[in-house]
Amino acid sequence: MTSRSHRPIGSYGLLGDTRTAALVAADGGIDWLCVPHFDGEPLFGRLVGGPPAGTFRIGPAGSAPLVARDYRRHTATLETTWAVGGGRLTLTEAMVAEVAGQLLPATLLVRRLSAENVPVEAIVKFDPRLGIRHRPPRVRHDRTALVCAWGSLAVSLTCAPGLAIEPGRNTTVTVEPGRPLTLVMSVAHREPLVHVDPAAAWDLLAGDEARWRAWTAEIDPALPFREPVVRSLLTLRLLTYSPSGAPVAAPTTSLPEDPGGVRNWDYRYVWPRDASIGVAAFLGAGKLDEARGFLAWLLHASRLQRPRLPALLTLHGRHAPGERELPGWAGYAGSVPVRTGNGAADQHQLDGYGWVIDAAWVLERAGHRLYSETWRAVRGFADLVARRWPEPDAGIWEIRGDAVHHVHSKLMGWLALDRALRIADTHRLSARQRRRWQHAREAIAAEVRARGVDPARAAYVRSYDSTELDAALLVLPLLGIDDLDSPRVRGTIDAIRDELSAGGPLLYRYPPGRDGLPGTEGAFLPCSFWLVQALARTGRRPEALRLFQTLLDHAGPLGLYAEEMDPATGAHLGNYPQTLTHAALVQAALALRDGLGQSRTAKAAAP
Repeated sequence: MTSRSHRPIGSYGLLGDTRTAALVAADGGIDWLCVPHFDGEPLFGRLVGGPPAGTFRIGPAGSAPLVARDYRRHTATLETTWAVGGGRLTLTEAMVAEVAGQLLPATLLVRRLSAENVPVEAIVKFDPRLGIRHRPPRVRHDRTALVCAWGSLAVSLTCAPGLAIEPGRNTTVTVEPGRPLTLVMSVAHREPLVHVDPAAAWDLLAGDEARWRAWTAEIDPALPFREPVVRSLLTLRLLTYSPSGAPVAAPTTSLPEDPGGVRNWDYRYVWPRDASIGVAAFLGAGKLDEARGFLAWLLHASRLQRPRLPALLTLHGRHAPGERELPGWAGYAGSVPVRTGNGAADQHQLDGYGWVIDAAWVLERAGHRLYSETWRAVRGFADLVARRWPEPDAGIWEIRGDAVHHVHSKLMGWLALDRALRIADTHRLSARQRRRWQHAREAIAAEVRARGVDPARAAYVRSYDSTELDAALLVLPLLGIDDLDSPRVRGTIDAIRDELSAGGPLLYRYPPGRDGLPGTEGAFLPCSFWLVQALARTGRRPEALRLFQTLLDHAGPLGLYAEEMDPATGAHLGNYPQTLTHAALVQAALALRDGLGQSRTAKAAAP
């Protein structure tokens, strides 16, 4: 095994229970886990905090080559196998998602080592360190469990056969063929700590696997590239906070977009934009409950600030905390500062309203009539867009400088009003509101065509009176503001593909270095999947198919994607795994499925 200083971001596996998630390295080390939920305090934080932040490793005691690593088909259970001497050692692990109706902890992690052919020496290192100060626990030994406690939080570790484990110390054990070693970690926060017998926990894991297989069996069998799409949908489901239905953007903070640089952000929150894209992804794949769950959460979460739609919210619908730098944290590969909170929380981002109202329209168009409260919220959002669309904003990429007139934001404002008007065809709306929305929609279209198009390239540009491009404009074929055969639609797609190319299938989201931050960033993976979608929607399906296949070859070894990729090395960059990337992958596959026989008129261009 190589040094544990830092592992490639894309090599980590995701373990999750729809309440929190762990990242596990290929050597069996859980280097990231926040408790009791995605945006809680890190219990194992080595990924960005270095060794003092804690880890939970079980695997071979010495150097051992990795021979196989993958998820069990259509489940969230990860298996890792190493060759050790004349034998093999396999780690099977997952978190139990279904705990309702039983006396079980909300977080239950199950890890089992099994040997083949010969006995294999393994190592266990259980080193929990809570929070930003890496606090060691108060430790006690119950009859069947090791208990670590920090005030209102407690963790228990049980194992069979029994081991004398001390936090922070290596424990060696010989795993015999036919006699696996099972370790079970339970977490309790402001509730009684429940010790779970390892044999019972293993049975719970088997039940969870059966439920995941049943869940994936309902996914549309006609989807092209179904296996990677299923893995993406499973990932999206694991990253959805089940108590509320809110999808977290990523389970991590401060994984760098520029290794060694300062582009390190906290993504453990909910962006209504990203989540709205997930609505269409789930609905298109046949998952209505997940699609409707988000809108229900959004109504609850936005009620206090409505009609303003925050750029991001916590899992519980609250204002995201202010950005804070953590002193003393080493950062992934020396990338500092490590941050919590997110400074984009107070930005005005016009595009978010378009994504959210379009998600409501997608549900309505599919025959799922909006509840009156949902329609009331949509009306409020549309009214705000009609009033504020002439203002500059921070844009989809959350540029941390002066607001400008982003063309993508204006187009998404147009989308918000257009979809609200479509929904209004079957819902109550005053004539005065309808006229106001129609007037604003027409004004946006006229202004964007006058100030947001480069005539020389017949392409929409990044901001008014500019010649720079923006890969977010690849959503243009989905809107309906222009015919799919319009020179502006095709010109925009071709210009972005050519001028924002990062090599191969990769795209920069805007010209590198044009965001006011020091350093550079990688190619932005969702944009590449948006290009697939755009090509498929404009009748260029063979090109879209080739591009999609190439992008699948750029996945991490477990089929997971970060936000960005280093064009030179293919290394995944940024927070991981990324909800937006996986949702864009699913939407690209849906466009490939639906691309044949599609009408090529503007009014049929609605998603």
